[in-house]
Amino acid sequence: MYHRVLLAITKLRIFSLLSVFLLSSLFSVSSFAANSIDGIRVWPAPENTRIVFDVRQKPEYKYFTLTNPHRLVIDFSNTKNTVALKNLAANDPRVKLFRSSINKGKTRLVLELAQSYQLTVFPLAPAGQYGNRLVIDLYDKNRSKKNISKPKQTIGDIIIGIDAGHGGEDPGSIGGKGTYEKRVTLAIAKKLQTLINKEKGMKAVMIRSGDYYVNINRRTSLAREKNVDFFVSIHADAFHTPGPSGASVWVVTKRRAESELAKWLLNREKKSELLGGGGGVIKNTSDSHLALALADMSKEHSLGVSFGVANEVIKELKKITKMHKKTPQNGNFGVLKSSDIPSILVETGFISNHNEEKNLTWSKHQQRLAKAIHRGIKNHFLAHPLTGSYFASVGYKKHKVRSGESLSVLAKRYNITMSKLKAINNLKSNSIRIGQTLKIPRTG
Repeated sequence: MYHRVLLAITKLRIFSLLSVFLLSSLFSVSSFAANSIDGIRVWPAPENTRIVFDVRQKPEYKYFTLTNPHRLVIDFSNTKNTVALKNLAANDPRVKLFRSSINKGKTRLVLELAQSYQLTVFPLAPAGQYGNRLVIDLYDKNRSKKNISKPKQTIGDIIIGIDAGHGGEDPGSIGGKGTYEKRVTLAIAKKLQTLINKEKGMKAVMIRSGDYYVNINRRTSLAREKNVDFFVSIHADAFHTPGPSGASVWVVTKRRAESELAKWLLNREKKSELLGGGGGVIKNTSDSHLALALADMSKEHSLGVSFGVANEVIKELKKITKMHKKTPQNGNFGVLKSSDIPSILVETGFISNHNEEKNLTWSKHQQRLAKAIHRGIKNHFLAHPLTGSYFASVGYKKHKVRSGESLSVLAKRYNITMSKLKAINNLKSNSIRIGQTLKIPRTG
């Protein structure tokens, strides 16, 4: 009887100890799982790689780097990782491998790197479709050397910078059927690039050529480094209801241009390259009034070209799509802030509108939009060609119709057929009126 009682007590103690152990284990797991890494996204770009950790709650973290070999180590406190790491680095040139370990309630993630990089690490609060995030940017240390401005190889080409809005971590607006603006803008941008590169006298350079994010300030810097003569940023509009529709074209507000100009003038010795053709004089002159005058002329010229192209693009867009705004609009867009590079932002339609969302994903409509933008830019620079450009020799000059002049008379005078003269000026008949301005092709 005594032995049975002793055995029962022993079993009870063992059960109690096991219960305490299990409860403490459960408490430990619960504490450890206070936060979790639920997603890891890797966005390779030409100059950098962005890595985004999606975490359930605001991340608690510390990080440091190691060499021989190069590694970035991130310790997440009270966090478990739920993401498979095996193939995350498969398509990235900078991160060779992701691996993890768990130690004392911390998840340690180690990123094995190809070399040393300029590093930026920062958390992001929930916004839009995203929750809490930890963002890591790995920048190539020689990126400024790689993009040093070089003289144009073909001085006759007008260089058009094409900026596909958003990208990578930034999807832009999202349509009712899940269409990402960043994909629409890149598709149209690539079609526009093809059209421009087929046009003799024009050359396209892409600010973003893949699904990655480029900082707003970096977009204008890249345009400048690539010797861009004109900059077009492509977007898709959105509203909180599906009603609004139509395209629009935007130029920078004069106030924004003047604000940026003032910043540059304060440090003109270092920033003279941002002030157009007068940059050398602006840098070296001790006359602040002369510097301001030259810079202001550059700004006014840029705004004039921007409005000119905007009007031409609107004329072409009207032919293929509904317009939300029928005249150029002024906007305080960061991507248009450069006062020395003429630029426009084209809202190709409302991705929040069901019909336009469908059209914006349709390759044929994307091609029509690209053609309209291309024709608008081309028409402006044919009518107002840059000095020394190919268009200056084959572009248009203007003729104001005077009393006694007819289409046949002008065709004979300028050695051009009436049919071609009509086509260039979009004339439906042979009738012209006094005071009407016609475009006449240059012959040399």
